[in-house]
Amino acid sequence: MESLEAPKSLVDQAYEVILDALSDGTFKPGERLTQEDIAARLKVSRQPVTHALVVLKAQGFLAQSGRRGLIVTPVDAAFFEAIYQFRSAVEPLAVRLATPRLTKQAILRGRSLIEHGRNMVVAGDARAGLQADMDFHSFIYDLSGNPIVGETMRLHWRHLRRAMGQVLRYPGMSISVWQEHGRILEAMIRGDAEGAAELMRRHLIEAYERVEKPAETPSASTE
Repeated sequence: MESLEAPKSLVDQAYEVILDALSDGTFKPGERLTQEDIAARLKVSRQPVTHALVVLKAQGFLAQSGRRGLIVTPVDAAFFEAIYQFRSAVEPLAVRLATPRLTKQAILRGRSLIEHGRNMVVAGDARAGLQADMDFHSFIYDLSGNPIVGETMRLHWRHLRRAMGQVLRYPGMSISVWQEHGRILEAMIRGDAEGAAELMRRHLIEAYERVEKPAETPSASTE
């Protein structure tokens, strides 16, 4: 965890840094978090940290633990299953809506995202790989032209990061993810909206299978 800088508000920065620490396993399930310790590590006052922790508690990342303060919640397997059930319905729809909206510029963007993701796998950068994965799916949400899809899915991605951060540490799985992304995009480029949607549906089913084991064993090693 590093000290914070402008231009984002200190609350926003504190939120993002703490969420990153929750996602990458720096803060583990059951661990107690104190405002004082985090504020000292971020070199800020307690106020922005307090506000950030309130938001994270409301979003289910943290829970009250009597007089002990806040603790990191375990990864909830049932909640992740619900998210993937939702994704398997919504994201194929996003692909169908996005396919006829592909422009030459969008195609270049999509291929660039996939190349970047593959490069992050080769580099062994798990955090950048996870961000690249989020960016690819966000690319499709935005291209769909339906703002509700993007707004809803970005909320859930905050929770997905916790389990997927563990999954994408395994190079074989990461490579498979980007192969699937590539097939989805190429089907979209061919104008095969239904085929691309089915590839996305299968991609999400396989993604859930990858995430399911870490989600059910929150104490598993993240090494």
